[in-house]
Amino acid sequence: MNDCSVISVESAVTGQAIYELNELSQDEVRAMFSVARDAATDLRNTPLQHRLDAVQQVMDHIRDNRDRIVDRLCDETGKTRTDALVSEILGVLDNLEWNIHNAAKILKDTKISTPITLLGKKSRIFHEPYGVIVKIAPWNYPFHIAMCFSLGAFIAGNAVILKPSELTPLRGLLEDILSVSPLIRHSLQIAYGTGITAQRLIAERPDKIFFTGSGRTGRRILKQAAELLIPAEMELGGKDQMIVFDDVNIDRTVAGAIWGAMTNAGQSCTSVERLYIHDNIYEEFLSRLVPETEKLIVNNGDRGDSDIGAITAGFQMDMIESHVEDARSKGAEILTGGARLGDNFYLPTIITGITPDMKLHNEETFGPLIPVYRFSDEKEVIRETNSFSFGLTASVWSKDLKRAERVARAIEVGAVSINNVMLTEGNPALPFGGQKESGFGRAKGAEGLLAFTRSKSILIDKQSSIIEPNWYPYTLKKYELFQELIQTLFTRSPIKLLKLALTGLKLENESKKSRID
Repeated sequence: MNDCSVISVESAVTGQAIYELNELSQDEVRAMFSVARDAATDLRNTPLQHRLDAVQQVMDHIRDNRDRIVDRLCDETGKTRTDALVSEILGVLDNLEWNIHNAAKILKDTKISTPITLLGKKSRIFHEPYGVIVKIAPWNYPFHIAMCFSLGAFIAGNAVILKPSELTPLRGLLEDILSVSPLIRHSLQIAYGTGITAQRLIAERPDKIFFTGSGRTGRRILKQAAELLIPAEMELGGKDQMIVFDDVNIDRTVAGAIWGAMTNAGQSCTSVERLYIHDNIYEEFLSRLVPETEKLIVNNGDRGDSDIGAITAGFQMDMIESHVEDARSKGAEILTGGARLGDNFYLPTIITGITPDMKLHNEETFGPLIPVYRFSDEKEVIRETNSFSFGLTASVWSKDLKRAERVARAIEVGAVSINNVMLTEGNPALPFGGQKESGFGRAKGAEGLLAFTRSKSILIDKQSSIIEPNWYPYTLKKYELFQELIQTLFTRSPIKLLKLALTGLKLENESKKSRID
C-alpha cells in the first residue's frame, strides 16, 4: 500500500486482501468523542432495563446469524469453524445472558452499615458509569472480546469507542450487529486503525481504557494514559502452566493438555504453554500425548470437523518458528511437529528438554506447541512455576482435591482450573484477569461489570437542629468526653453499648451548651 494511512485487511486463509481501512485522523477521533460524550449523558438518564432490552436484541441477532458470523471469523482469523462457534459465538452469548440476569443486583445502590458513632445516619454506595470507555481489542478473539467488553460497558451505562485490531477488524459485521438496537447504535462507535489510532483515542482523554493484548503494547498505552491520569485496566500475555500429579486419569488429562495447548491454534493468552508432569508418570504420559497429538486435523475452510486452524498473523508465525528453532539449536527434542505446514499453518508440536536459556522457556509463544517439563514434588513445581514473570491462569490436575486446592492457592496467577483446563473463562460469573506481567484489573463476573463504574460513597443524615459533637467550638469538657468515648469504644465490656449511649448523650448536651454559651 502506498498511502501509510490506508490499511489492507487480508484473509488469514488465502492471504489475499479482503478490504481496506483508513487510519482515523485526530479530527475524526475528536468528532467521535463529541458524539460519545452526548451519548454518555443520554445513557445516564436511560433506565437499566432499556439497556438490557437492547442487549437482548443483539443476542437474538447473533444467535440467528451465527453461521454468517462464523464464516466471517474464519476468513479473517483462520480459525476452525468449531473454534469460532464455541469460543466466539457461544462465549459471547453466555456472557451477555449472565449480565442480563445479574446486572440489576450488581449495579443497584448498595446499603452499607454505619458505625454506632454515627448513630441515626445511613450509608450507601452508588455505582455510576465512567462516561466514555475506550476498548482496545486484540486479533485472536476479535468478536468475543469486542462484544463482551463493549456491551458490558454499555450495560453499566457508558458510551463506548471500540478499537479493533487492524488484523481482524470485522468491518461491517460489527456495525450490522450493533445496529439492531437504536440505543446501542447511538452509544457504541468503532474506530478502525492501527496503534496510531489508539494513541489518538487516548489523547482525547477517555474516562477509562480497557486493553487486551501484548505486554509491549500495554506498556506504551499505560505510559500515555499515566501522563493524562486516565485509569486503565490491562489484560496482557501469559505463559500458563498445567501441573499434572501422578494420581490422574492419564487418558483424560492427555486430552485436556492437547486441547488446552492447541485450541485456536494456541493463539490464546490462557493456552497451556508449560506442561509439568510428575516423574512417576512422565514417560507413560508422553507415550500417550504424542500419538494423540498426531491425530489432530490441521485445516481451514472446514465444515466443523477440523481441529487446528491457521496462524492469524504473519509476525506470529515468525515468533513460533523462532522459538522452536532456538530451542532445537540449544538441544531441545521435538517429539512431533516442529514445522510449518503451507503458508499459514503450524503443525501441533510437542517439545521436551527445555532449558532456561531458551526463548520458548521465557517468552509467550502463542502457537500450537506444548513445552513439557518434569517435576518430582509439590514444593518444587510451585517454586518453579512462580519463578516466571507471567501470572494469568493455570490448571492443577490431581485426584487429591485437597492437594489441588493447596497448589491452586500457592501459585501466583489470577485463575486456576482444577482437573480441567481454561475452564474459569467458561463461567461468566467468575472474574478474569491476571497478576505480575499478565496485567491487572478484572473482566467478567460482578467485578468485571463494576469495573465499568465508579463507586460514589454517600452518607445520609436527617435535617434537624442537632449540632455534631466534633463541630466547633472545641471545649475542655468535649476533649475529656472524647477521651471517654475512645476508651469505651475500643475496650471490651458487657455493658459497652450502655456506656457508649451515656457518653454520646453527654457529648450531645455539651455541644448544645457550648453553642449557647
